[in-house]
Amino acid sequence: MAKTRILNEFGMGSSLRRTDYTEAALRAIKDALWHNSVSAAPAFGFPKEAMLIDVEVGVQEPDRVDTSKLMDVFPYGQPNINVVKGGLDVAKPDGSGVTVIANAAICVSFDMEAAS
Repeated sequence: MAKTRILNEFGMGSSLRRTDYTEAALRAIKDALWHNSVSAAPAFGFPKEAMLIDVEVGVQEPDRVDTSKLMDVFPYGQPNINVVKGGLDVAKPDGSGVTVIANAAICVSFDMEAAS
């Protein structure tokens, strides 16, 4: 397979009150996706389902992210989601917990040999 990266998108999301790492990750992915209307698949003569979507999400507690819920945001393509330690937990001034901040990087690629 000649996997060729076509574009990168980046996003940030947060969970202000519930310390919900999955929600923060989901918002970061949506932030990256919702800022764009990607028409790369038709530009290269591929169906949208052929998009190879590599997602990396950074949060302070990766084990608290439910990746199955993140998969639901992709209407097509072949997403592969990797959650790593990153992002930021910001302590609330009253000591009642943290605000969770997640960062997401989305890379869209195609198998260019499939076009031959």
